[in-house]
Amino acid sequence: MVYLLISFLLLFILATYGFRKGNQNTSDISVQYIQITNNDQQPATPKSLSILHLSDLHLENISISPQELYNKVVNEKIDLIALTGDFLDRKRTIAKLKPYLEVLERLRPTYGTYAVFGNHDYVLSREPFNRLTRMLEEHGCQTLRNESVIIQTKQGPINIIGIDDFSTGRSDLEESYENVGAGYKLVLTHDPNIVMHMKDYYFDYLLAGHFHGGQICYPKPYHLVKMGKLVKLNMVKGLHYFHNKPFYISEGLGQTGLNIRVGSRPEITFHKVTIQNNQEIKLSS
Repeated sequence: MVYLLISFLLLFILATYGFRKGNQNTSDISVQYIQITNNDQQPATPKSLSILHLSDLHLENISISPQELYNKVVNEKIDLIALTGDFLDRKRTIAKLKPYLEVLERLRPTYGTYAVFGNHDYVLSREPFNRLTRMLEEHGCQTLRNESVIIQTKQGPINIIGIDDFSTGRSDLEESYENVGAGYKLVLTHDPNIVMHMKDYYFDYLLAGHFHGGQICYPKPYHLVKMGKLVKLNMVKGLHYFHNKPFYISEGLGQTGLNIRVGSRPEITFHKVTIQNNQEIKLSS
């Protein structure tokens, strides 16, 4: 009996320590700087665009305050802000989003802020989801659901293509590319598995999230096995290529389920992309 009690106590102490350490990890924010060029021989030039990429805020479990977020990014050049979904999944959390959006407004990105939705956002029923959409748009975020917008920049025209969430069956590539014109093609989406279906849909760069870098890796994120083909290819975070086209998977800023991380870190990402507007539109036949 004494042995069992001692064993139970040791397990309890280990579990408590592990949870506390995992929770502390959620405050260890990683700031990544990624540089993308269309040609390996060509360095970044004045025709580069700086993109602040935030994904998977999961406001029910986030350990960075709006002010802390502002302090980490305010001194960076920001031409464009990309938000790739999973803001929250409970209607009572919608109000918590407002101060984070106010931070993004204060940053005054040169060409605006663009957002797509993720699978957790679609847990909301219609009225709360519409309220989430309105809050984003009232604070300067243009939301894209299988649609695109062309913006004119000093670097040339840029198509921002927002593909709706693949994991919930809402992606429509043909509709997303319907109004795409000449110029750079930047895709924003939540679930990066969509790239496996984009062989005939051209993009220069694609930004996504969804996997949280595994969030809890022991030592690998085995629990992600059912989350698509990219996981089986060990593509769960960072920069990757599909048919020579680059895409980036953010580890996300918040957590889902328990507010802990093991073997992963919350992430803020700055992407510096070189704009070359000599590509033709490529659509599926």
